[in-house]
Amino acid sequence: MTLGLRGPGPRPAAATRGETVPTVPSAEPTADAVDVTALLERGRTLATPVLKAAVDRLASPMDTVAAYHFGWIDAEGRPSDADGGKAVRPALALISAQAAGAEPETGVPGAVAVELVHNFSLLHDDLMDGDEQRRHRDTVWKVHGPAQAILVGDALFALANEILLELGTAEAGRATRRLTTATRKLIDGQAQDISYEHRERVTVEECLEMEGNKTGALLACAVSIGAVLGGADDRTADVLEKYGHHLGLAFQAVDDLLGIWGDPVATGKQTWSDLRQRKKSLPVVAALAAGGPASEQLGELLAADAKSNDFESFSEEEFAARAALIEEAGGRRWTAEEARRQHAVALDALDEVEMDQRVREQLAALADFVVVRKR
Repeated sequence: MTLGLRGPGPRPAAATRGETVPTVPSAEPTADAVDVTALLERGRTLATPVLKAAVDRLASPMDTVAAYHFGWIDAEGRPSDADGGKAVRPALALISAQAAGAEPETGVPGAVAVELVHNFSLLHDDLMDGDEQRRHRDTVWKVHGPAQAILVGDALFALANEILLELGTAEAGRATRRLTTATRKLIDGQAQDISYEHRERVTVEECLEMEGNKTGALLACAVSIGAVLGGADDRTADVLEKYGHHLGLAFQAVDDLLGIWGDPVATGKQTWSDLRQRKKSLPVVAALAAGGPASEQLGELLAADAKSNDFESFSEEEFAARAALIEEAGGRRWTAEEARRQHAVALDALDEVEMDQRVREQLAALADFVVVRKR
């Protein structure tokens, strides 16, 4: 099959590893006026105290292990202000409440619940993928052992449902159903991701389905859960989920680019991290589907890699050569264009529901932030 690359014009000049991923055009002036940093900080400020109180419910040593994972303490238990992540999901949950005409604080339980599920998945993903670094620190399984990574992840998932259900409202029950459905899809996506690592070929459609589950489902939940808690009807919540699903696909497309070409200083991960893990990410599957000499050579190399017993000993040059073939075959360009397309579909979805114009601008600005980033 030959993969049609979207968009006219000449192939852009090759970009080097570490530069900002050029995925979307400049935002409209209304979106430019939104202070995205302030939105992210608001989400972090309102959600963190509730998140810490939830973690304090855990039995020792799980409470300490979770606090380390969130960056509140270091490996020796001393207070820390380590990078706790971008806080996009809490920010979306608060704006979601405003989309329903409620105060942003209405969305805080949803923001915390989504953040707990997100971090449950990170704890397990790091262990399954063998990642030793996250946000420039050793991962939980590396510091506290695999058993604690599994237990704390499970505990965070249980806490997420507890935080919502203890509200005791009909809206909380509806929100919990959306969260559990999103979590099941997230786990489906992780299972697909792992299974694809052992296959020589994965189609672009399969990859997009996997990424829609693994990343899109929880972002979709984040941007609807606050609205549900604020009393929105199912149609409004479904439209917001549509925005979040496509934003998640754009987010993951950028992550896939950073997973190969991202600057380790910015991402906190190894160089060529996705290639080291044999991930069938969008740039890889798009390159393999494109046809042509570079695509064929890449396919031969990856097929040999799958049978290799000394993959861990590959040199930087060998990974760089594979990345160059992916780019030559068009996988990098196609993935950047797919991020642009999904970004546009996400924004179009916002036109399907009535909401305050300022809230619409905030969602548009966050969409721009998600797909133009270095980490």
